[in-house]
Amino acid sequence: MAKAKKGPTATYAQCPVDSVNSRENGVLKGWKYKSLKLGPFTLPWYASPESQLILVSFVCFLCPGMFNALNGLGGAGTAANSALYATFAVVGFFAGTVTNALGIRFALSFGGLGYCVYISSFLCYNHTHNLGYTVFSGFLLGCCAGVLWSAQGAIMMSYLPEKLKGRYISWFWIIFNLGAVIGSLVELGLNIHKSGQETVSDSTYIGFLVLTFLGACLSWTLVDAKDVVRRDGSRIILMRHPTWKTEILGLLETLRSDSYVILLFPMFFASNWFYTYQFNDVNLAQFNTRTRALNSTLYWLAQMFGALIFGFALDFPNIRRTTRAKAAWAIMFVLTFAVWGGGYVFQRRYTREDTASEEHVGFDWTSSGYIGPMFLYISYGVYDAAWQTCVYWFMGAITNNSRKLANFAGFYKGIQSAGAAIIWRLDGLQNSPPPYMNLFASCWVLLAGSLVIALPVMILKIKDTVPVEEDLKFTDETIEDVIGYRVTHDSPEQEKA
Repeated sequence: MAKAKKGPTATYAQCPVDSVNSRENGVLKGWKYKSLKLGPFTLPWYASPESQLILVSFVCFLCPGMFNALNGLGGAGTAANSALYATFAVVGFFAGTVTNALGIRFALSFGGLGYCVYISSFLCYNHTHNLGYTVFSGFLLGCCAGVLWSAQGAIMMSYLPEKLKGRYISWFWIIFNLGAVIGSLVELGLNIHKSGQETVSDSTYIGFLVLTFLGACLSWTLVDAKDVVRRDGSRIILMRHPTWKTEILGLLETLRSDSYVILLFPMFFASNWFYTYQFNDVNLAQFNTRTRALNSTLYWLAQMFGALIFGFALDFPNIRRTTRAKAAWAIMFVLTFAVWGGGYVFQRRYTREDTASEEHVGFDWTSSGYIGPMFLYISYGVYDAAWQTCVYWFMGAITNNSRKLANFAGFYKGIQSAGAAIIWRLDGLQNSPPPYMNLFASCWVLLAGSLVIALPVMILKIKDTVPVEEDLKFTDETIEDVIGYRVTHDSPEQEKA
């Protein structure tokens, strides 16, 4: 690094090399790089990582958030979700290639439209019983969602500095799950006086349909990754000139150069496996309509609090990142046995045959003995948030390269969906579905076993920081393309940071 001139204190300016915006004295020009001051608060500029993360969080709030709310109520179909996750498993694995080749905005918008079609199919099914359209919507959403989640993962894991990744993952998870909370509250309001086992109403489907369409439109308000500038002036590490050929080869190169990521695949596989059990075999099987809505609301609220706690803990500044990684693994291992141990006690109380009986009456929130299952369901929500937050943070701690992280996110969502497809299919078997206890045991074993397999990554691959030179090996950029600059207050002379 060249020596700085003696004089006034230098500060970072937002001035990436080769920007499409003109710059003068090291400061980027254009409305995207102007901060907005509201009283004592200064909001980040529009093309900042913070602003872009908030925008993508609201896209997911309106699209996957509504999907989660619908599934949490048991209002989605088993056939549609089997098609969805089977397709998602294949498309998701290659979604990083699509995202890197086509760009963030297109990927998010394409993904959002899939959620619109998916929800419309259930509204249609309520009146026509057209199963074909429902299955098609699941297939389409599998294609769309894989691309959406790859783009989201690239933004969340690569846009922010290393020391802030945990808290911004938690910000995303809070805003994203707020969508499911609101959706569940709407359903609770519509069904608060219905104590029987009734289907989800048309008005609920219509409300979700409108919100998912707004989410697809909102995705076009994001800026391109090449225009995003951090507070220190640095840019996102990516391919400057991506093509389909470079991105397909990049996917293969990721698997070759970062083969250790395979040790995380079991964690990916387990990360959505338990949703079917929790939504269908606990909430749908054991509670009436209005209590399901309350449980769903509490579940997603618990996710918000769980993400907040774990996200900020993962960024704790006075502990080395390598130590935090090992501590997070240990805490998840303990939680796996604590939470699912409680789930085992509850599952012993009923079987699939019990809930199929005409005499079966689901829990109402006024029923005696409801409080225990309610807190168990809340614990499931906290555990899910902790799992997802840790997995994303583990991946983000391995590299800062947006191109590579888009592939990691694609692997994550694709393998995750493969697991979800399998258990959705198993739970939906008409003639001989597995006993509830078998499905419960599969969740517990997969979660605990996958943590053990992933332990070498926490010990050997996560470092306290990743040098920018190492991240640049996977792109066509140079260090001058991504570093920031320093500008003295009284001189336009620049110095590379």
